Amino acid sequence: MNVFLVYAHPEPRSLNGSLRDFAIQRLEHAGHAVQVSDLYAMQWKAVLDAEDNTARQPDARFDPSLDSRQAFENGTQSADIVREQEKLRWADAVILQFPLWWFSMPAILKGWIDRVYAYGFAYGVGEHSDTHWGDRYGEGTLADKRAMLVVTTGGWASHYGPRGINGPIDDILFPIQHGILFYSGFDVLPPHVIYRTSRIDEAGFPKVCEALGQRLDSLWTTAPIPFRQQNAGDYLIPELTLKPEHAPGQSGLSIHIVEK
Repeated sequence: MNVFLVYAHPEPRSLNGSLRDFAIQRLEHAGHAVQVSDLYAMQWKAVLDAEDNTARQPDARFDPSLDSRQAFENGTQSADIVREQEKLRWADAVILQFPLWWFSMPAILKGWIDRVYAYGFAYGVGEHSDTHWGDRYGEGTLADKRAMLVVTTGGWASHYGPRGINGPIDDILFPIQHGILFYSGFDVLPPHVIYRTSRIDEAGFPKVCEALGQRLDSLWTTAPIPFRQQNAGDYLIPELTLKPEHAPGQSGLSIHIVEK
C-alpha cells in the first residue's frame, strides 16, 4: 500500500521527529511505500494568495475560490501545489502528524490544506441538485482512501476526556477529521493521540513507539469513525440538516456520527 505522511513540526530532534522516523521505518518494514512531506523542512509556503495561479492577470481582483478553480481547471496551479495533489492521488492512506497547538494544527499545516485542497480537487466537485449536494462528506476526489491523525499534546489524557476542562479530544479534532478529511472523501480512522509529551523520557519512548506501531500495523483493518455520509439519506437536501428521526432531540457534533 502507499502511505503519504504529512508532517508538521519545526524541530527534527523533537519527540515528533523521532516518531516520524519510527513511523516511516515501521511502514516500510511492513512492505508499504511511503512518501513524506516535511512541511518545515520544505519551507512550505503556507499563505494562499494570488501567486498560486501562475496565469492570472496582475491587475485582476483576487478571489481565492475563483482563482483556485481557474488554476486547477487550466493547469496553471503553482508547481508545489500540484506535487502535493499528486501525492494525495497516489496514496492509499494519509497520515497527518502534528503537535496540538492552541487546540488545532500548526499554521503551516493549515496552510498546506488551504492551498492543496483546491477548488475542483477537494471541494466544489459533483452535481448540486434537490437530491445530491456535491460530492463531499464521504464522497469526492479522495474517497476510498484512509486517513488518520497522529497528534501530540502536553496535556493529560484526562484534560481531554468527556468532562475534561479542554473539552473532549474528539470534539477538538472534529473540524479536522470531519470538516477536512471526511469532507473530501476519506475514511477517517480514530486519531492516535500521545499525551503528556514533556514527561516522555528515553525509558518511556519504546512504549510510545509500540503503541504507535500497533496503530500503523492496523491501518487497513481499523474501523473508520462512522460519520454520516451527506448524500446517503440521513440529511435533508438542500437544507443539509439531519433528519428528525436521527438522534431525535439531540444537537452538537456527535449527531453526525452514526449511533452504535
